[in-house]
Amino acid sequence: MNLDNLEIKKELTIIYMGTPEFSATVLKGLLGKYKIRAVVTQPDKPSGRGEHISMPPVKRVALDHAILTLQPNKLRDGIDEILALEPDLIITCAYGKILPKELLDYPKYGCINVHASLLPKLRGGAPIHRAIINGYTETGVTIMYMSEGMDEGDMISSKKISIDEVDTAETLHDKLSVLGRDLLLETLPSILNNTNSRTPQNNDEATYGFVIKKEDEKIDFSNTKRNIYNQIRGLNSFPGAYCYFNGKIIKVWESYVTNNTFSNLADGQITEVYSDGIGVKVSNGEIVLKTIQPEGKQRMSGNAFANGIMNKPELKKIFT
Repeated sequence: MNLDNLEIKKELTIIYMGTPEFSATVLKGLLGKYKIRAVVTQPDKPSGRGEHISMPPVKRVALDHAILTLQPNKLRDGIDEILALEPDLIITCAYGKILPKELLDYPKYGCINVHASLLPKLRGGAPIHRAIINGYTETGVTIMYMSEGMDEGDMISSKKISIDEVDTAETLHDKLSVLGRDLLLETLPSILNNTNSRTPQNNDEATYGFVIKKEDEKIDFSNTKRNIYNQIRGLNSFPGAYCYFNGKIIKVWESYVTNNTFSNLADGQITEVYSDGIGVKVSNGEIVLKTIQPEGKQRMSGNAFANGIMNKPELKKIFT
């Protein structure tokens, strides 16, 4: 990596915009190599059962390094404050909002974004979840110029990564955050030297990784075992896939598929209790719920759950 142009870097005013842990990993990679003038992140929000106010991960990193932190409730309300810093370059990474034209047009070196997919595939706010849910076998990171559209800007660089059969949204998130950090550091010198490539996206090839909604979390046992398996791991560790059993919510965190078939059973019906889980009939076979979390309880194995309802009428009920 070429980090020779120290004179440019000393004079450079960079503003970093991001919010979640993914973005915090990328920010940490920049620190020590580039001076970040300010961080813009989402406001603190209540979280957890106690509704305690918690700060975004990017803010924690910024405070640890005494970096000016801006948290406008509405980005448009913070534009004047951002522009007053006279940014030469704005870097965004999972900030959560589209930048207005006034910001996009200001920096000398533009506004660039670290996006967790191989654009134009999976534009949008949940590309990591959707890559697994959709059954992708590979994904990656793209460094791009921002535009007024959602992840539609010209591409600067990209790098692929394989999605393992057992990857969850959490494990893939961790891999991609490191990939994004490293790719950004590799790409920045060419941007600052005006030697980078710039490739328009093919909109005809675009797909979308929209933010996860509540209906995306609900398991449909009339679906195929592969689709359900991908859904469960694509929502682990947040927000989690769920179903109902005996009228109560069951979160499902881990599962696996078998080659068993049960044509005489209804979808959602318990097939068998295994040493490591509870089997459930689906449209084309069986999925074993390995780690679940009944409403109001801690996570447990599917086997422990099954043992708790053995010899009870509930054993004959179905997952819905």
